[in-house]
Amino acid sequence: MEFFTLFAIAVGLSMDAFAVSITNGIYYRKDAVRYGALSALFFGLFQGLMPLIGYFAGRTFSDAISSIDHWVALILLGFIGGKMVVESVHELRHPSTEPVCRTFTVRLMLTQALATSIDALAVGVSFAVMRVNILQAAGFIAVVTFLCCLVGVFLGKKVGTLFSQKAEIFGGLVLILIGLKIFLEHTLGL
Repeated sequence: MEFFTLFAIAVGLSMDAFAVSITNGIYYRKDAVRYGALSALFFGLFQGLMPLIGYFAGRTFSDAISSIDHWVALILLGFIGGKMVVESVHELRHPSTEPVCRTFTVRLMLTQALATSIDALAVGVSFAVMRVNILQAAGFIAVVTFLCCLVGVFLGKKVGTLFSQKAEIFGGLVLILIGLKIFLEHTLGL
């Protein structure tokens, strides 16, 4: 897989975690350095582990679907990206008025990290179909997510909620475009 494509996927996957990190930066302003580093570590770890899990699950059936692998990548990435865009637009139109828990706990971080990394599981299945070097890809995704989340916490501390929803929309669009790119490369031989 090309570096730019992997980088775009990593950034796209990290946008959910980035948006949550901005929110965490808003709520934990006093301890942003400590909580920011810890939450970025959780997010990066989960974003790196989920593609591995998806990859090994996908390897069990990738030979059977190799003739339609480009369709699988298009559908999975298109669905994930589309879901991110739809949820973000919905949140922009109907902001949540639920009270927010401001107690930082490991359980909260695990929940946030798991919730924001489910998309990476499906991307791991796509990687199995495309026969990507999974250790390199998962490590790269983990590092990019870690860095994006550190930036997100500090943006949240300084700027607030201005970027969070737009970041998720951008991430979703990137994943859709990557799915289209893979599909076009396979079907048109580009």
